[in-house]
Amino acid sequence: MQLVRWNPRNALFNFQSGMKPLFDDFFLPALRNTECAGIWEWNPVVDIYENDSHIVLKAELPGVDKKDIHIDVKDRVLTVKGERSADNEVKEDNYYRRERSFGGFERTFTLPADVNPDSIKADYKDGILKLEIPKPEQHKPKRIMIH
Repeated sequence: MQLVRWNPRNALFNFQSGMKPLFDDFFLPALRNTECAGIWEWNPVVDIYENDSHIVLKAELPGVDKKDIHIDVKDRVLTVKGERSADNEVKEDNYYRRERSFGGFERTFTLPADVNPDSIKADYKDGILKLEIPKPEQHKPKRIMIH
C-alpha cells in the first residue's frame, strides 16, 4: 500500500465536481436532456462570410413570417429580431411530442466602422434571411498594377 499525502485542495475540487450535477439538474434540467433544450430559448443560426465587395450574413428563420422580422442598425450594431408563432391548428392535448420552439428572438452583430446603413440590402426567401453589407472602402482589397 502506498501512502498518499492528504491535500485539502483535492477534497474541495472533488466536492465541487460532485455538487455541480446536482445544481445543474435542479436549476437547468433542460441542459441535461437534449429533447427539452428547445423549450428554454430559440435563436436562429447565422453564417457570416465575405466576398470581394460585401459582408454577407445568412440567418435561418424557418417558419417566421417576413412581416415579423425587424432589422435595425444603430451605432455600428446590427440587430435582427422577430418572432416565430406557434401553430394553433392542433390542441395542446393532441400532441405526442413537441420539439419545435416558438417565440421571440434577437441577434446582434457589430459592424465594421464606416459602414453605410442605407446601403445594406436584405432578402428573405425560403426561410433564409440574407443581408448584404457593402464593405467600407478601406477594407476592400486594392489591386496594384505592375508596369
